[in-house]
Amino acid sequence: MGRLEGRVAWVTGAASGIGLASAERFAEEGAVVIGSDIAESDGWKAVAEVAPASSFHLVDVRDADAQEELVSQIVQAHGRLDVLVTAAGVAGGGQVHELDVEEWDRVQDINLKGTMLSCRAALKPMVQARSGSIITIASVEGLEGCEGGSTYNASKGGVILLTKNIANDYGPANIRANAICPGFIDTPMFQSVIPHLGPIADSIREQHKLKRWGLPSEIAGAAFFLASDDSSFVTGVALPVDGGYTAGHAHGMTTI
Repeated sequence: MGRLEGRVAWVTGAASGIGLASAERFAEEGAVVIGSDIAESDGWKAVAEVAPASSFHLVDVRDADAQEELVSQIVQAHGRLDVLVTAAGVAGGGQVHELDVEEWDRVQDINLKGTMLSCRAALKPMVQARSGSIITIASVEGLEGCEGGSTYNASKGGVILLTKNIANDYGPANIRANAICPGFIDTPMFQSVIPHLGPIADSIREQHKLKRWGLPSEIAGAAFFLASDDSSFVTGVALPVDGGYTAGHAHGMTTI
């Protein structure tokens, strides 16, 4: 029996990357998984094969009514919603004096407002059930600044504080809220960004103390922990899963 047997999990951004990897892990652990994204997903077939009651829906996280309707469908079909993972997100950045305001708004709307709207929809049945686990996908770039990261960093910093506020407000209802802060993870979104990094990509990789990019499955493992009873006393945490990226600065003073 899987360790999420009998639970119902909703994963946004589930078509690829961290969202798809989390959906796959949850399905392997026995959960019914409802995925949502703005694009279809060939990878979702693997989730459905493992957990036939699971389903995938085309929903934009910026659409509050669509997310509310999806949660209503989830509760009607399965009687509950136990876990939310907010993996929907986009990249963005630039120096502030050159930022396009519409691009700023797009990134905030998807990464921060979209996360809030997903949490808002999921919290309603969780409050009624007096139980739930909300897992937001933030970033190491929400914990500290980086060159050129203004738009993305601001959105992910907001996600972290939003998550902490949810932990404060809903802990009395036995609802936990935690943010995962990935380092640089080898996802389709990252692959679309890395060509623009040029020669600094190697420098970024080397700042991960494990000297490699992370894998979506490694973030999914952390999401599983936060969804499971193993983390029953963990809430309000911003958890770096970053290969040591935020552990400190490495200047080559030691060897091993």
